[in-house]
Amino acid sequence: MPELPEVETIKRELQKVVVGKKISGVCVHHPRVIRQPSPAQFRKGLTGARIRRVLRKAKLLILELSNGKSLAIHLKMTGQLIYPGTDSKGARVSFVFGDGTKMDFNDQRLFAELRLLDDWRTLKFVRQLGPEPFDLDVKQFKRMLAKKKTKIKPLLMNQAFIAGIGNLYAAESLFRARIHPGRSASSLADKEKEALFKQINKTLKGAIEHRGSSVDQYLQLNGRPGSYIKYHKVYDRRGKACFRCQTLIKRIVLGGRGTYFCPQCQK
Repeated sequence: MPELPEVETIKRELQKVVVGKKISGVCVHHPRVIRQPSPAQFRKGLTGARIRRVLRKAKLLILELSNGKSLAIHLKMTGQLIYPGTDSKGARVSFVFGDGTKMDFNDQRLFAELRLLDDWRTLKFVRQLGPEPFDLDVKQFKRMLAKKKTKIKPLLMNQAFIAGIGNLYAAESLFRARIHPGRSASSLADKEKEALFKQINKTLKGAIEHRGSSVDQYLQLNGRPGSYIKYHKVYDRRGKACFRCQTLIKRIVLGGRGTYFCPQCQK
């Protein structure tokens, strides 16, 4: 699933090419991805509106419109926004702009969610989000971890605790901070908490700089893959040598998710 860096990349790209454009038409090829309102009301509410600005909240994209409504897009596992679009066979929804260009919304597995809302802030998902890493300082982060007995890896993936971090960047941040993913958050020393906070921010910023990690179906708005995958240290590297110590990377399951780590470097 695209995480904060991938969604932030798409947000920045959208800001450059669609802000100010008028939506002259909406072609719904597969209505299942439209979660609210009905497909007919979805088309009606978008047609004629201009895209005023693009926001991101955790892993959610928001396109605020000139008519006061907002298009909320959650890419989930396989959602993609492609501009300029071609109305391709894989498109589930195509947005036609007044200048004749299009933007395709693709979703191979139909898990993604499109919503046209009067106020995106009322979404239950949004109301339950914790703070984003970039909105915290190290003192706040340390206080958040205090007395948390939950294992650190699942805790970092809990969007109500901290928003935007998923499986990939939790694994990468913990490796860089030399912390075992199965440790309880409360067991971390202050120096370890500080190292983890630093590495979360450094890892996320690095991934944004390289336009995300193209694992699974993620693509940039222009259809090209992100390049951060070449900087991965542990994610999806089971059985390969650790770049630090040459110990073989292991995979375990924590909180129902596959977790990659180095048994030598991470204690």
